[in-house]
Amino acid sequence: MAYLAPHSVPLPAPVRIGLIGSGWMGAFHAESIAHRVPGAVLAAIADPNLESAEALAALLGTAHITANPDDILADPTIHAVIIASPARFHAGLITKAAAAGKHIFCEKPAAQDLAELDAALTAVEAAGVHFQIGFNRRYAADFQAAKQDLAAGIVGRPQLLRSLTRDPGSGSIAHAAKVPAWTIFLETLIHDFDTLNWFNEGAEPVEVHAVADALVEPGLRDQGFLDTAVVTVRYSNGAIAVAEANFSALYGYDVRGEVFGSKGMVQAGRATETAARRYTADGLGADTPRLNVELFRQAYTDELADFTAVVSSRRDGTPPPSSAFTLTPGAPDARRALACALACIDSVKQGKSVRVPQVATLQPTQIR
Repeated sequence: MAYLAPHSVPLPAPVRIGLIGSGWMGAFHAESIAHRVPGAVLAAIADPNLESAEALAALLGTAHITANPDDILADPTIHAVIIASPARFHAGLITKAAAAGKHIFCEKPAAQDLAELDAALTAVEAAGVHFQIGFNRRYAADFQAAKQDLAAGIVGRPQLLRSLTRDPGSGSIAHAAKVPAWTIFLETLIHDFDTLNWFNEGAEPVEVHAVADALVEPGLRDQGFLDTAVVTVRYSNGAIAVAEANFSALYGYDVRGEVFGSKGMVQAGRATETAARRYTADGLGADTPRLNVELFRQAYTDELADFTAVVSSRRDGTPPPSSAFTLTPGAPDARRALACALACIDSVKQGKSVRVPQVATLQPTQIR
């Protein structure tokens, strides 16, 4: 038997990505790019905490580190950036990255108010770069399965929707006093708002009513800390949604979504790590995830794989990845979810329902 001569197929050049921010999520994204996303290379890491950047670079074998993100933005060999810095820096970094011609993946929220977000997204549109916001639930297998049913019309017209986030906890919240104000809306429930908007695609959120309190850490209530919230969202198609969050679920990390429609219902997510159930003399039991990077490990990887594929296709002039339903969260999605979060803050302050600022304020033509 004679082996066939090898036939080499040229591979596309990898997408070189710079990381801005090497904290919890930045480090996990860096690991994903370095080890789990084909066609991507972690080219550099920027963080003012050089000790953090150096440790991550040593772990992942990244040669270039800097305290200044401008160094990454000025590097002509870098095609794209992941912005995983503290949220207050996101809008400014988006603007600078767009001006430098870098494609942008940004963790949520993309900004802390609509004016700075609109300015940043206008810069993205002017530069013609790809922009993706980190709404990772869109990439979780069960949420995608639910979305596919919704896109196919199996559930009919959405009437009632629900999304919940219960962060794992121990009954108290470490460093709660240092948590920025309104985090429960701007950084936690913003995921739920995107899920609801995505599940009810084609309709706009028009009104919210939010109730929030410090039930896990009541001693911090007077300082403005909030750890528990429930939000009602009304949509332009008449659908009514409920989003809820709590920062301390003793049983683990719990993220779920549901749509009840005119033809049926679909649910996504579960509180258990797998579908396995344990039946013993002690009763019924199951393992539960304790970290976001456990529950959404593959989703975090897949969102960056999608980002890399789009950047590669735009660079090389090849067809972009396709899906049976709307998938990649872009500029309008970032704005729509932030508008909901900001309206919730106003609702809590005023103690009444509040209209959601219209997404139509920004009408990008090329942003994806």
